[in-house]
This record gives sequence, structure tokens and C-alpha cells, in this order.
Amino acid sequence: MNTNKLCDIRRVDKQRVVPFLVLLAICFIGCGSAGNLEKAPPRSKPAGTNRSEKAAEAFPVPPGEPAERFVLTDQEGNQFDSADLQGKVWMGSVFFANCPGPCFRENQAIADILREIEDPNFVAVSLTCDPENDTPAALEHYADRFEADPKRWKFLTGDMDVIKRVGTKTLILPVEVGVHSERGVVFDRQGRLRGSYHLLQEDRVERLKKLIRDVLAEDDATVATQEMN
Repeated sequence: MNTNKLCDIRRVDKQRVVPFLVLLAICFIGCGSAGNLEKAPPRSKPAGTNRSEKAAEAFPVPPGEPAERFVLTDQEGNQFDSADLQGKVWMGSVFFANCPGPCFRENQAIADILREIEDPNFVAVSLTCDPENDTPAALEHYADRFEADPKRWKFLTGDMDVIKRVGTKTLILPVEVGVHSERGVVFDRQGRLRGSYHLLQEDRVERLKKLIRDVLAEDDATVATQEMN
């Protein structure tokens, strides 16, 4: 093969792979360990900020392909189809109701963001990583702790295989029983991932709110390319 052509191909592949690898680098900064999951109930522990976490703060990112459609069940027991998010800016996250500490702080941050950004076109979507215990009724009770409006904040449960697929393939976050990352992942009106920030760090939450406002302000028909920080 021509050497110049080979270099061009490698350059294109690198351009496609790098954004994914940057997101993947944060996937294992979560609330628990994947080991011994069957021997103990879900537990969660906070994770410190390390070099990979700091490096991953090069967000927002340029928009890519729209997220894959998924169907789960919300806190009211209704079927939730992600197709209903079309035309809205949304933020995804992962948690579980029995989490002893970090999840409450994570969801309190989301509640604060929703109170500050009152735009009805902004929706929060929180997936449980403990669906066996987090039934719709349990999630409804949990949502009440944050005075969550079910129209603007969806707490979702369902088949664990679907939850893991959405977490790892759409949110680019780790998902196992009791294992997750305390990050908010923002998608634009076309369902394209636009950035991710840690929800337990005040300065990152401020950046997250700015990203949400910026994406909300974009015209539906044209999305300006955002540069990496």
C-alpha cells in the first residue's frame, strides 16, 4: 500500500478514536468495585480526582452520532422511550437508591441544576444500577426526596442488560450492580453527546451548567462546533 495513503488512513482512524478514548478514560472512576458483586449488597464509595479525571475535563466535545434508542421504565411505572427526548437537551447519570452517600450528593446536584435551569426543554435522566431493588415504586419514593418533577427528571429502571448498554454505550460510563460514576453527561437536541462533568465537584458543576445553557441556546438546525478545552 502507498505510504502516504497508509498515513492518511491512520490519521482518520485516530480522529475517530481519540474522543471515544478520552471519554472511556473516565469510565472506571465510580462508586464501587466490580468484584464480589454476588457476595455483598450494592455498596458505593466516593472516588478521588486523579490524573485521568483531570485530563477528561477537556469537555465540551464536538457532537458525534445520535445516541442509540432505548426503552426503560420510569418512577411512575410508565414506559420511557428515549425517542421522546428528541428536540430536548438532556443530561444522563447513573446511581442507585441504596447508595450510602455519593449518590445522594450526585442527585442533590442534579436537583439544584434543574432548579437553576428552569427551561422545560432541559431534562435529567437518571438510570439505576440496582434494578432488582430499585422498582418504580422505590424510585418514586426516592425521587420525592428531591421534589423531582417527573416531567423533567426521569428515574429509570428495567432490564440490567439494557441499563448496562445505555450506560456503557450511550453515556460512556461504567455500569455494574452498585458500580457507577458520579458524572452528568449532556446530550443536545439531536441526541448527540456534547460533554461530561463530575457532579460532586462544585467547579465542575459550574462548567456543567454552562455547557447545558450553551447547548440549550444553540439553534435546532445548526450546531456550532465546540473546541476541546
